[in-house]
Amino acid sequence: MKALITGGAGFIGSHLAERLLEQGHEVAVLDNLSTGSIDNIAPLKGARQFSYAIDSVTNEPLLAEMIDRSDVVFHLAAAVGVKLIVEQPVHTIETNVHGTEVVLKHANKKKKLVVIASTSEVYGKSPDVPFGESADVVLGPSSKHRWAYACSKLIDEFLALAYWKEKKLPVVIVRLFNTVGPRQTGQYGMVLPTFVRQALAGHPITVFGDGTQSRSFTDVSDVVGALVALASEPRAVGEVFNVGNTEEISMRGLAERVKAMTGSRSPIHLVPYDEAYEAGFEDMPRRVPDLSKVAALIGYKPKFALQEIIQRVIDHIREH
Repeated sequence: MKALITGGAGFIGSHLAERLLEQGHEVAVLDNLSTGSIDNIAPLKGARQFSYAIDSVTNEPLLAEMIDRSDVVFHLAAAVGVKLIVEQPVHTIETNVHGTEVVLKHANKKKKLVVIASTSEVYGKSPDVPFGESADVVLGPSSKHRWAYACSKLIDEFLALAYWKEKKLPVVIVRLFNTVGPRQTGQYGMVLPTFVRQALAGHPITVFGDGTQSRSFTDVSDVVGALVALASEPRAVGEVFNVGNTEEISMRGLAERVKAMTGSRSPIHLVPYDEAYEAGFEDMPRRVPDLSKVAALIGYKPKFALQEIIQRVIDHIREH
């Protein structure tokens, strides 16, 4: 298989590139390094079946050429992180919507399979937990920039499924739930590496809101395994899949777990959302996936439990 990974120098993309190369596939990466890092793919540069370009998916002549050489496109390039989304809503919407638009347009010329990385954010404020792929989504008002990311990714999904319905472009949509692991940075608001760095430095561990909001964290190794398996399964085409972990923990609970596992004496500080992000910021109270659909199709079952997931992040940050 010849795979193109947009956003391939990012956290998830670089792990996906590694996995594909390990399995003997050819991998090309396209990344503008806006949130990715060349360090993430530096160890791959010597691999004979690996190539990369530092550029944007909006460079359409380059994108068209790279798609033409590929059998499958893993479209991971996107604006990521709540902090970036709140501070740069125009960038978020334009990057996510236009980037996906051009990928689908050029993939459609040769009917190349596109696997689109979407997000659990699209479920919004829905109280129907665990979230199922066919459930209603409940987004906040357009005056709250926080929902711009969810809305833009939902448009990506609608557009991809429209290409499948109208033009028979093979697409697979994967809604990822709080993916974490080695190489993830807390620079854009990712909570687990932020907590771990604060704990190891002896700084206050800052929990936004009242700390009761809960998430379920998935190791990046489980996520890339699912992405590869879904790309290889013809019955996945035209479908939407949750990929995540069902082990739920509150943010206050996560801070306490990180503090205990690092042996830190850091105090845990609650920071109001208005202070952390912007006035009137809204959050998802819970985020837990229903994994029955992806389990039935590819036998997906996360291998890493929360304790091991946290330990892997701690070990990586200590080492680096």
